[in-house]
Amino acid sequence: MENLIANFNYVIVVILMMIGLWAMLAQKNLIKKCIGMAIFQTGIILFFISIGAKNEAKVPILSKFVAENPPAIIVNDYANPLTQILMLTAIVVGVAILGVGLALAQKIYQQYSTFDEDEILENQRK
Repeated sequence: MENLIANFNYVIVVILMMIGLWAMLAQKNLIKKCIGMAIFQTGIILFFISIGAKNEAKVPILSKFVAENPPAIIVNDYANPLTQILMLTAIVVGVAILGVGLALAQKIYQQYSTFDEDEILENQRK
């Protein structure tokens, strides 16, 4: 139980990813599939942010004084900004993909008057 509490963020990641994966695979409604994709993406972003987090890490910005008089820099004392930058990019890409998915769902609804996947496939066969 102690290990579970220590890794609570990873438990939340697994729960979010499983909910999102279930929504994308099991639901027949296109809007619900888009929501599931967004939930899955949130789980992935939380996972990468959790990996990059360090307790009591310093900000990796060195002042002009430190740059001119370099002390012995211990790399493990500083946070790695790469995961944060990549996840910011992933959020932007995810919002764009969600927007395209919802626009496609709207176009499909205009043509078939339903968001249900089975009804759309049935209407295509006719």
